[in-house]
Amino acid sequence: MPGPDFPTSAEIITPREDLAAIYRTGSGSLRVRAVHRCENDEIVITGLPPGTSGARVLEQVAAQMQAKKLPMVADLRDESDHEEPVRLVIVPRSNRVDKEAIMAHLHATTDLERSYRVNLNVIGLDGRPQVKNLKTLLEEWLVFRTATVRRRLEYRLDKVARRRHILEGMLTAFLNLDEVIRIVRTEDKPKPVLMARFALSDEQAEAILETRLRHLARLEEAKLREEEAQLGAEQDELEKTLGSAARLKRLIRRELERDAEAYGDPRRSPIVARPSAQALTREDVIPTENVTVVLSQSGWVRLAKGHEVDVTNLSYKAGDGFLARACGRSNMPAIFLDSRGRSYALPAHTLPSARGYGEPLTGRLSLPSGESFTAVLMGEPERRLLLASDAGYGFVTTLGELTTSHRTGKALLSLPSGSRPLPPVWVQDLASDRVAAATNEGRLLIFPLVTLPVLSKGKGNKIIAIPAARARAREELLVHLVLLPAAAHLVVHAGKRFLSLKPGSVEDFQAERGRRGRMLPRGFRSVDRLEVVGPAPVVPAEPDNEGQPPLGA
Repeated sequence: MPGPDFPTSAEIITPREDLAAIYRTGSGSLRVRAVHRCENDEIVITGLPPGTSGARVLEQVAAQMQAKKLPMVADLRDESDHEEPVRLVIVPRSNRVDKEAIMAHLHATTDLERSYRVNLNVIGLDGRPQVKNLKTLLEEWLVFRTATVRRRLEYRLDKVARRRHILEGMLTAFLNLDEVIRIVRTEDKPKPVLMARFALSDEQAEAILETRLRHLARLEEAKLREEEAQLGAEQDELEKTLGSAARLKRLIRRELERDAEAYGDPRRSPIVARPSAQALTREDVIPTENVTVVLSQSGWVRLAKGHEVDVTNLSYKAGDGFLARACGRSNMPAIFLDSRGRSYALPAHTLPSARGYGEPLTGRLSLPSGESFTAVLMGEPERRLLLASDAGYGFVTTLGELTTSHRTGKALLSLPSGSRPLPPVWVQDLASDRVAAATNEGRLLIFPLVTLPVLSKGKGNKIIAIPAARARAREELLVHLVLLPAAAHLVVHAGKRFLSLKPGSVEDFQAERGRRGRMLPRGFRSVDRLEVVGPAPVVPAEPDNEGQPPLGA
């Protein structure tokens, strides 16, 4: 990747399978990401992709800050100098800010992550341009390198042979120095005479005639003999290398290793597995605060800040009143349930303020004609809750299964003919909670919650046995449903009277799921509500249907 013009490091984050595809085909897209680290709760960027300007990155980040798309960033600085060519500092607003989420957003929206097109279009051994994969490219390069080294060795061998040939002539002249001097002094054309007298070639004779007198000393003869011996050994080595493919390959490998040791440096763009960059959504950058969603009986909704909201002091339109509320965070979705068992979801922060009446949900959601909204929920997606119909069927699900982006909602609870949904009940502990179900005829059944199935949608299993014909005629219905945590006891309210069922008394109403249940004592069969008394925790997101009459009553 980057060469001498790019002194800082970056990371190649292209998946290895995509890199393998580039190697196989010779073309593809390469993604390179900036390098950063955390120092004293600040984000320090120390490496940029090739061709990326630090000033340009700062401009892009500053533009997002001005557009209020990065409220979690307080400041940014350029501290680059000669010691650190790249040092960009991003200062979060607090140490609670998710720094990796900020960087994931910046990688997706700025030049801190860039794509580069790879196209290995090269001129091959045939002299024509062609896109070649890595294997073909290396194979052709090795053929080219082998031919280059062979030509270099052949050129050197030719030079060594020519030099040895001249040295042989020079040594002949030293052995017959007096005769050579006589011929040079007496002959008008000494060159042909020397060639004929000593069987010399033209090059040898020319070299002898070009030799200066000072080079005819005895010491020079020794040097010539030493040089001739060295060239002889070099010639033998060259001839062996050129005559053996294995020796030639070893020479090429040794030369490459020496070059790598002399000129190689650590990889500046390591291949690193990183998650994909993800830009922050509007929900991610809005302030996260406690909120309460209030739903009225006519389906009007509004949003109040905080959890301590007195719903009785809120104003409602004439003929309308409080139905339900849900407490959560402003970055959570508000989930609504209707009377046909469908679920809907809206971002909580988009709901109107509680200073007014709010707005009707039907303006943003498509509610079937003749139906109404019955509950509102907020909480973490993994939270479990119990959904049931007044026909006596139900199942356990998670809040995440209720979320949908469709205006028409999502089919959730399948209702038997003529039945209606009951308000959902939060689950504290799936393994230890018990279900307490009461009918309008005064039957009470208690059984372990774990015997109900965990589903994403559907009708569910039978909670308490109610004859289908009586349920369709709405003569006998399941009207109250609560969950009993471990060590809690149940209080049955009937008018102004109440019956407290301590753990020992609760056992009298325990049976298998799907049974008819046991009749409550006389005077307590017109159950107004079931109250759980004990160590059940208060959950902020728990739905509050205070003031809502029991469905099917």
